Amino acid sequence: MSSTPAVDSPGRSELKSGRRFGDAIFSGLSVSAGAVILLVLVGVTFFLFFGAKDALVADPSEVRGQEGLLAYVGPLIFGTLLSSIIALIIAVPLSIGIALFISHYAPRRLAAGLGYVVDLLAAVPSIIFGLWGFQIAQSAVPSFELLHEHLGFIPLFGGESVTTTGRTMLMIGIVLAIMILPIMTAVNREVFLQTPRLHEEASLALGATRWEMIRQTVIPFGKSGVVSGAMLGLGRALGETMAVAIILSSSGGGYSWELLTPNTPGTIAGDIALNFPESFGVERSTLFVSGLALFIVTFLVNMFARWIISRRSEFSGAN
Repeated sequence: MSSTPAVDSPGRSELKSGRRFGDAIFSGLSVSAGAVILLVLVGVTFFLFFGAKDALVADPSEVRGQEGLLAYVGPLIFGTLLSSIIALIIAVPLSIGIALFISHYAPRRLAAGLGYVVDLLAAVPSIIFGLWGFQIAQSAVPSFELLHEHLGFIPLFGGESVTTTGRTMLMIGIVLAIMILPIMTAVNREVFLQTPRLHEEASLALGATRWEMIRQTVIPFGKSGVVSGAMLGLGRALGETMAVAIILSSSGGGYSWELLTPNTPGTIAGDIALNFPESFGVERSTLFVSGLALFIVTFLVNMFARWIISRRSEFSGAN
């Protein structure tokens, strides 16, 4: 028997060509979008370097603070990292607990309402949180005094005396934690809901309790998502300006681990927000150096997060 080669019909040829044309358009748009992101990053880097060049070559006595760039920017980097770490320590366990309650414990109607409220909280402007923190700072002084009295042997809660205004690094960390909590909770909730149903049912069928099932299946599956949500919240905490500026109302200075005393280091974003409008010349260029340092710190944090996620790729939803 002789077989004749199959010949595509005109309609099928047009369909294949149409698909190939659409794939080409989509590929081109994707590559262009990626190139635009890289160009924006390069443009921001050059912009910061151009603004910071005067301070980088200036005499240390001309730099803001009259002690050199390292003496000025160093404490701000320290304060930025300290406040962000405090916020993460508070927000990470809370976000995991709230996300687990919404996804695996709350009734369906209650879970839907809570999820909606969490999503709305993520849209609250940062200045609202700053005003709230400013108002309750004074009322938090008695609690800070108790911490200082009973836990003063710990350097974080030590110091000569507690500030009477309540505007401390601990208050900044609490406000930042509340700010980043909704977005971290939303990410964790979506990740936990993607846990394969068969895995959960298999764990329950083997006699595990609900918490044991969550510990064995949900949490391992969502580890990379939890890290991603934490890094997303950390990025917002690192770059927060208005809340920190309203609570501190000063740039701070020096290195200090004390969270309850007036000796509070400032943050880069807050320092720029407070001083940029009235600065000029080398002083303004110094603020550009601070912005460049924050850009580098954020970039390194994101690289570290990507490294952690890549090591936990076996637990990702795609696998």
